[in-house]
Amino acid sequence: MEVHLRVIHDKKGVIVAICDAGLLGETFREGKRKLEVSPQFYGGTLCAIEQAMEALAHADIANLVGETAIQAAVSERLVDPEAVIYFGKIPHVQMVRL
Repeated sequence: MEVHLRVIHDKKGVIVAICDAGLLGETFREGKRKLEVSPQFYGGTLCAIEQAMEALAHADIANLVGETAIQAAVSERLVDPEAVIYFGKIPHVQMVRL
């Protein structure tokens, strides 16, 4: 499986954005909440899910969108499944390492 991976290094540390390949550019709504999977933020390199999980393991902050990305992150114990929210059927999770 492939996902889009973007890694940003800034003063806050390492920020990782991962989204499933088919979701880039989409907008999802759930009630008053809105999730834009913008190419500017999520549009990194298309890569194997294993490479994305390696980057996520070193992230200080992360945003993930999509079933593939989140299932892998939960399986690797990199995100808490209780933190996942849904926009319709699309899962989203944010992670901050303290």
